[in-house]
This record gives sequence, structure tokens and C-alpha cells, in this order.
Amino acid sequence: MPSVTTVPGRWPLIGHTVTLLRSPVEFLSSLSAKGDVVRVFLGPLPVHLVTTPELAMQLLTSDKFDKGIVFDKMRPLFGNGLATSNGAFNQRQRRMMLPAFTRNRVATYAETVITTLATELRDSWRDGQRLEFDLVMQDFVLTVAGRTLFSAELGEDVLAEIKRSIPIMLRHVLVRAFSPGFVEKLPIRANREFDEAAARLRRIIPEVVVGARREGVDHGDLLSALLAARDADTGEAMTDEQIHDEVVTILTTGAETTAVALAWFFHEVGTRPDVRERFHAEVDAVLGGRPATFSDVAKLEYTGRIINEVLRRTPPIILMRRAREDVEIGGVLVKKGAEIAVSQHTLHRDPRWFPDPDGFDPDRWEPSRAAAVPKGAFIPFGAGSRFCPGHFLAHTEIAIAAATIATRWDLVPVAGQRVYAQVKATMQPNQLPMVATTRKRPE
Repeated sequence: MPSVTTVPGRWPLIGHTVTLLRSPVEFLSSLSAKGDVVRVFLGPLPVHLVTTPELAMQLLTSDKFDKGIVFDKMRPLFGNGLATSNGAFNQRQRRMMLPAFTRNRVATYAETVITTLATELRDSWRDGQRLEFDLVMQDFVLTVAGRTLFSAELGEDVLAEIKRSIPIMLRHVLVRAFSPGFVEKLPIRANREFDEAAARLRRIIPEVVVGARREGVDHGDLLSALLAARDADTGEAMTDEQIHDEVVTILTTGAETTAVALAWFFHEVGTRPDVRERFHAEVDAVLGGRPATFSDVAKLEYTGRIINEVLRRTPPIILMRRAREDVEIGGVLVKKGAEIAVSQHTLHRDPRWFPDPDGFDPDRWEPSRAAAVPKGAFIPFGAGSRFCPGHFLAHTEIAIAAATIATRWDLVPVAGQRVYAQVKATMQPNQLPMVATTRKRPE
């Protein structure tokens, strides 16, 4: 079998971790040129990383791999939710949760929560106002997540705690996950903040779950759907603890990805006059100045292309797996217990599938061009049996929020401010100051 190339630039003890955290896009984008399967080191831990769409699909659809070490380290945050669980239990939970994300449920969330909150946000700004837009989007998406999960009657205290604790946990989770095991036990501020935030959520969310279960009313929210879910084989419901774990998983993985995508959406539109002109023209033609609704999303075709291009450029950093047995992949033997991964950044910026990969080109998602992209080359929500069940909800929320905001505002980045992607739980902007200017729509 062929040998595996270790990526240059490995440091003693810390491996490639510092390079990955300092220059994530450049580092990950460079890997496909080094081989179909390469070796990187997260701290002292060797990790095989696949770099082709075919091997990515093989890895993500195979039953010979469990979640990897990053997910192990996230367990204090996610418990045994979908992000961290494995095997039959993971598949059981997925089957039970899918009804919470059906088209009809998403339409209800859009009607009762997303459009309303997007309209309130749009109407809250004044002409010429400077916005710390990444923080505005984080607050908006966490509010949407809280209202989608919990009805207003049940969730005020929880919503306040979500807005307090989730950003703290997201700020520290990836560095914690990529660091050697002893680091998370050190009595440092980052560990203390992370653990305290996780403990607060573990106290308050079960109180709401118990109250909602006792009430027994379907409020049309996600919590009601989770409480109503039953295992098809046994008829059993989720325990309160399991619902807590799934709620935290939804809040952290779903809300963070959506908030970051919305922030980058307006940054990219705001720095590209040609894209902005076409986006505004579509919003005007479809909406005529009113807020966007669920039924509008399918009509906002160019908006959808912008969303896909944002997701291509700023996806989650890496998907980790662990071999359950000795397995060959790409001609390389991966031993039982070894870590193996795929990076969406490596695939999404490969010039073989995406010409001019560093450019921002929504029209690469025009149907005839998108059809030429190999399966596995674009995986912002994963693939296979662990494909994110909330992907449709995320796309719907981004489209409705972006279009509703654009009915009134032209958002332009503040001049002279350097904006770049940094690794947190996702590829967050380091800062994103923008100015909201009243947009004149054509008569």
C-alpha cells in the first residue's frame, strides 16, 4: 500500500494546530495538492485527511467509522446529542428528530418566528447607523433559535440564558477540541467560562422540558416536536436528558452556522456592487418591499446562489471520524481506532471542481454549472447518514432574513476595517462593522 505524506510544517507536541488556527483557509486549501490522503497532526495526534470528493463520500457514508476525537471533546457541551452519538443510538435519535424538520414544520417556524423577527430587526435600525453586524446576526439567530425551540410562554428565561452562554461556549469549543487532553483540565479562564456556561444550560433547559412535558400542549415549536417523537420500534419517547442534549446541539451547531453565514452573506454582497445590484433587483421583483415569507424562498433563486457560495467559502472547519475496524480508504490502510477526517475547506476550494476557488461567484450555482460539481465536492452540511437534519431550516432562515433586511437597507462594510475569517466553532469574521443606509427602491 502507498505511504501517506505528512504535511510539512509540523511542530513538536503541537503538530499543525497553530498553523491551522492562524491560517485555516490557506492551510486547508493547500492539502489537495499533497495527495488524496495526507497526514496532519492535531497536537500530538496523527489524523489521516482525505482530499477528494469520492473519498469524502466513502468516509461519510461508511458504517465503518464513528465520530472522532473532536466530538469526544465536545461531549461536555453536547452530551449524547446527534453531534456526538454513534451507531444504532445515533440512528434512532435521527429518526425521531426528523419530523421536527419536515417542510411543514419549517413553514410553521418561518410563519410564526423567522419572518416576524426578521421584520422587527429590519425596522429597528436608523439611516446611517453603524452595526457590529456579526454580533447583530448572532443575537438575531439565537433569538430565532430560542423562539423556534420554545414558545414565548415557556422560554423567556431560557432565551436569556441561551444568549448569555452559547456565545461563550462557541468561543472556546474548537481550540479546546484541537488541544491535547490535559489543556481542558487546566485552571484557566477559558476552561472555567466554558464549563460554567455548560453547567448553566444544563440547569435551566431541563426545567423548561419538564414544564412542557407536564403541560402536554403542541405549541408548534421544536420542543413540542421533540416531546412528541416516538421510536418506531419501541414506541418510547426521548428522556428529558436526551431532549436537553438535542436542544443544545441544535442551538450550537445550527444557530452558529446560520449566524456566520448571514454575516458573511452581507459582507460579500456589500463588497461586490454587481452582486448587490442583482440581489436587490430580485428582492424588489419578488417582494415589492414587504417582508419575505416561506413561500417566497423558492422564488429567490439568485439569493439561493449567494447562500450556496457563502457556504462554499466559509463552511465548518473539519469533520472528524474514527475507524471502528481496520479499513482501506484511498489505497491507505487506516487502523482500528485511528482518526480520519475530511475538511470542507479543502474540497470547497479545489480548483478542479471550483474554478477560481478564491473568487466569489454566485453563478457557479446556476443549475447547469452546479450539475457538473461532483458529489462530495460541496458538503457544508455533511453527507450520508449524518447529514445535518436542519439544513433546510437553515437555508430558509438565511433567505428570509437576508431578503427581508434588503427590502429596506443597503449594508456596506465600514471603510478601512480589515475583515478576515478566524477559527472558532466555524469560520467567524474577526469583526464586521457595517453601515445601514436606506435603500431607494425603483418605483
